[in-house]
Order: sequence, then C-alpha cells, then structure tokens
Amino acid sequence: MTFTRRLLLGATAAVAAAPAVFAQAWPAKPIRIIVPFPAGQATDILARVMADQLTKALGQQVIAENRPGAGGSIGADVAAKAAPDGYTLLMVTISTHGIGPVLYPKLPYDAQKDFAPIANIGLTPQVLMTSLKSGITSVPELIAKAKAGDLNYGSSGNGSASHLAVEMLKNAAGIKLTHVPFKGNADAQLALQSGDIQLLSDAIPGAIGPVKAGKVKAIGIADQRRSPFLPDLLTVAEQGLQGVVAVGWIGLSAPAKTPEPILDKLSAEVMRILKDPEVLEKLRSLSFVPAKESRQEFEAYIAIENTKWRKIIQDAGVKIE
Repeated sequence: MTFTRRLLLGATAAVAAAPAVFAQAWPAKPIRIIVPFPAGQATDILARVMADQLTKALGQQVIAENRPGAGGSIGADVAAKAAPDGYTLLMVTISTHGIGPVLYPKLPYDAQKDFAPIANIGLTPQVLMTSLKSGITSVPELIAKAKAGDLNYGSSGNGSASHLAVEMLKNAAGIKLTHVPFKGNADAQLALQSGDIQLLSDAIPGAIGPVKAGKVKAIGIADQRRSPFLPDLLTVAEQGLQGVVAVGWIGLSAPAKTPEPILDKLSAEVMRILKDPEVLEKLRSLSFVPAKESRQEFEAYIAIENTKWRKIIQDAGVKIE
C-alpha cells in the first residue's frame, strides 16, 4: 500500500469516527429545549419535566425556552435553523408537525426534512361530546340525526384539531354537519353546554371536566383504544364506525443532521424517563398517556400523521386565510 493511499484511508477513518468522538464529548455545555408555545400550556409543562430529568441524566443543565407565536411555527423555525450539535432541541406537536405543515404550505421549515425526531412523549385523543339538549347519546344516534336533519358542530377555530376531528368523522360516516368556529375551546365549550351547538370535539384535558361534571355528554373516543381517563367511554370504532382516529401528541426533536449517537442517547434517556413514576404521574395530571415511541417509530408516526391530515384537510377544503 502506497503512502498516499494509507494517508487517504486514515483521513477517511478519522472523518467517519468524528461524529462518535463528538458525541462522547457531548454535552459539554447547557442544552436548550425550545417550546414553541406560551408558558403554562401542556407542551411547556412537559418540556420542563423533560428538562429537569435530562439535567439529572446528562450532567449538564437543560433549560426550557419559550418561543411562542404563529401556532408554534416561530419556535419551530428557530430550532430548524439552529446548529445541529445537540444543544438545541424542540418540543414538537400535532400542531407544528402534524396539521400545521399541511394547513400552512409556506412555513419557513419542512416538518420532516429539517428535523430529526427523538421520541414521542405523550398522547391525548379527541373526545366527541354532544349538548344535553340534543338528546344524542352515541355515535350511531349522531349519524342518524345528521342524516335526518341539519346539525351543527363547534370547534376551537378553523383548521384546529377539534375542527379536523369532526371533519374526519363526517368523511367516515358520510354525513353533513355545519361548522361553527369559535375563538378557542373555552367559548366552544360554553356554546355546547348552552345548546347553541350540538357537537364538539376536544382533547381529553379540555373535555374531562365538563364530561365528569355532567354538563355535556361524551359519546365517543377518537382513538383505537379506550382512554384510562374515561374508561367506560366507547371508542368510535367500537360503535361501528372505522377510521376516526384523532390523537394529539407532544414529542421531542432536534435539528436535522444532529449526530446519530446524540440522537440515540437522547432517545434512550427519554424512554427511561417515561418509566419514572413521578413523570408518569405528571403525565396523568395533564390527562396524557405516555407514548414511549423510539426515534424510528416517532419519525414514521409523523409521516403517517402528515399523510392522514393532508387527506382530511384537502377533502374538507379547509383553508386558512
């Protein structure tokens, strides 16, 4: 072997080993988790839980940094443009990486190409609820009444998860419902309780209070399995209607091209953290169930979510001005 060839082989080996060497030295300084939503929301609370746990696990301070605005796209864009060195992470949600990329095709980031998924953390499905005045107590009754006459439904806003969950239901059942958008879940809940609207879909954290207080009637869970928070409530599928799965999620990602060993380590740590009793209790207090999805599983999940919501949005003709 010539000297030149030995030199080239040595250089190639050094380059190949560089990510592993870099990962061994990581972390050497504080890490930030960008939260693209305001303080106090579920995403922020989970970010701070993860930050505390990762600080203990990694031996460097991990800080949650709120960068809210534009439905989460401002913070997501900051993370997308950050150096892929393991020192900037991002809390990702169904809004920023599931529905948003379809609703807003001109986002400054690509939800799949610009990020490296680390782990899915928590899940919370949509709950279909009816007004007590409507007399509707099940999904089959809702479908029958919708086919017999005009019914309406509320949502927390055009293009929101609560809006699209009902659009999914409409597609699956072949029914028509009139959409009444509100400025947030609180206003929509009040309209449901007063009987101004007949139907509303909301994630479990927003639905569980009014349901347990008897102010509204829960008629179905939009998931493949029942919720531990409302264990007696049938899924939509158990009532004979397939294909209605609308589940909110919150996970952790890094900028694309972050070294694989760092991503593997972070993913493993999150999986371990999600077995901690205190963390599980925090998730329960927020009405989330642990997702426990690895890097590869989470990446596949995000791709599936994009495809699913793209079809619903296109079929419903939903546009955000």
